[in-house]
Amino acid sequence: MQENIYAVYIMASASGTLYTGFTSAGLAKRVWEHKNDVVPGFTKKYQCHKLVYYELCESFEGALAREKEIKGWNRKKKEQLIKTMNPSWKDLYNSIL
Repeated sequence: MQENIYAVYIMASASGTLYTGFTSAGLAKRVWEHKNDVVPGFTKKYQCHKLVYYELCESFEGALAREKEIKGWNRKKKEQLIKTMNPSWKDLYNSIL
């Protein structure tokens, strides 16, 4: 039986809007949904189509807590987190396929 893999991620728009989320449905699938505006909501409204940060978590509770932690941060702190993994802010989607 395959264990669930949970991920916390940050999507960005071309204008710089950031969205923080988490998933247990597979990171590549969830990012594809954001990129293709499959689900109505924040990422569709603000065109957050670029995966700029992600981290994997071992549990649902851990991923949810981490998402809430990051969502509570100011923009500068989120930008610093993104730069630790992705200094050039490139779209990381192809690297998770």
